[in-house]
Amino acid sequence: MITTSLWQAECAAIIEQAHLLKHPFYQLWTAGALPLEALQVYARQYFHQVLAFPRFLSAVHAHCPDLNQRQQILANLVEEELGAEHHPELWLRFAEGLGISREEVLTSVPNAHTQAAIDTQIQLSNDLPYGAALGVVWAYETQVPAVATEKISGLKTHYGIHDARTLKFFRVHGEADALHSQTEAQIMDSWCDTPAKAAQVQAVVDQTTRALNQILDGVMVEAGLA
Repeated sequence: MITTSLWQAECAAIIEQAHLLKHPFYQLWTAGALPLEALQVYARQYFHQVLAFPRFLSAVHAHCPDLNQRQQILANLVEEELGAEHHPELWLRFAEGLGISREEVLTSVPNAHTQAAIDTQIQLSNDLPYGAALGVVWAYETQVPAVATEKISGLKTHYGIHDARTLKFFRVHGEADALHSQTEAQIMDSWCDTPAKAAQVQAVVDQTTRALNQILDGVMVEAGLA
């Protein structure tokens, strides 16, 4: 079996090179240099990623042959979609905290960058073996704890947003995704029993990381920052 230190170190290096916190949009956020209108553009556009994310999980779940692993993936999927405080709902509350209505977010249309990024993740999660496809989910969730911490700090320090309702999406993901990404790494580790499989996971992580950055590129363009 390929050891965790081998495939995961390669994937960590890929992510480190293009980590979301290195993107100019998040750097401006952390510095408090984004106009509120740019955050509102972000809220509208990133909602489409939040809405699509359970579909990536669902595709991996459907293709996984191992019951125990399916149950672990399903637990993550249930957290995303089930109940009154499902994650798209939490995102809508964040948008409302920025001063835009949920109707405006719900009726928004993904721009070309956002749509291309989502299409990439849908294709990868549906067309590849489950162990490689899980790299789509892991590439995002392994970055979320650090990203969520910086987002909360920026919103509090620079934008005067302190209420729990607005910040809950980031608090929930900052805690839960640390555990989810560990579980996903264990599943991928059990799947990566050949160098070819490890290379496939690395390719998925690379493509997904680029796609996630692509969404932020589109927000920068739409907000007139690029």
